[in-house]
Amino acid sequence: MTRSNFTILLLLLAGLFLAESSMYTVAENEQVIVTEFGKIVGGKVDSPGLHWKAPFVQETHSLDKRWLEWDGARNQIPTRDKKYIWIDTFARWRIKDPVKFFKRLHDETSAQSRLDDIIDGEIRNVIASHDLIEVVRSSARLFERGSEGDDSQADEAVFNPILGREKLAALVLQKASAIMPEYGVELEDIKLRRVAYVDSVQQKVFERMISERKRIAERYRSEGQGKRAGIEGKVERELLRVRSEAYEAAEEIRGKADAEAAKIYADAYNRDPELYSFLKTLETYKSIMNDHTDIVLSTDAPLLRFLRTDK
Repeated sequence: MTRSNFTILLLLLAGLFLAESSMYTVAENEQVIVTEFGKIVGGKVDSPGLHWKAPFVQETHSLDKRWLEWDGARNQIPTRDKKYIWIDTFARWRIKDPVKFFKRLHDETSAQSRLDDIIDGEIRNVIASHDLIEVVRSSARLFERGSEGDDSQADEAVFNPILGREKLAALVLQKASAIMPEYGVELEDIKLRRVAYVDSVQQKVFERMISERKRIAERYRSEGQGKRAGIEGKVERELLRVRSEAYEAAEEIRGKADAEAAKIYADAYNRDPELYSFLKTLETYKSIMNDHTDIVLSTDAPLLRFLRTDK
């Protein structure tokens, strides 16, 4: 290889190296900050494709422009009524102003750390400003709590949550979102993923739930017994009415039958008194005597009138 050819090859290699150092690409999901000796040059570069920079003296820093996830640590936090609970939270955020973000936080690791401080702090402030029941509930439905013998809740029988879990999370988002723009960050959403009682509170809650269920069951049982007594009383009254009407009807029928029988007896007696007397005496014999009957009567007893032979 001649000296001139070698020189041309070196120039080509140097040109390629210089061109590679002068070019950079931006992906669809990226935004780039260019710095020169540590200072930002120009603004953000977020249009996808090939871009140019000064070789060697300028550096590129890629930042994600998608929504990112923040997953908070599980924290034990006291409520306003001095009940300790575990709070597990997550959020969605993105880099809205990459220039300001790079100046204040530089990278996502620092941003996650700053989010830990800000969001966790606001969660503690909000939770500590509200009672336990507002944190664990999401509804404003009237809630009956406490029971007889429960001194911890005896001062308040009915409670209506002012906010609830969803609104508390929105309050945390509002407070944290007011701080994050100075770091070039936008918060989109904060959710309380899980709220759990600490062991001591959990045991008391279970005991209160059991007591409440027993009280409700006893109330239903008492109402059922009252309705049962009412139904049984109604049935008894109806039964007495039916029996009374049946007895009245039976007595009326019996009275008519007795009257009819008396009339028949009277007619029979009027037609042939001697035959009637004879038949009635035979009926009497049948009703008072059998094979084991012993009767002691005088010879002139009327009952023997048809059995003795007159001379």
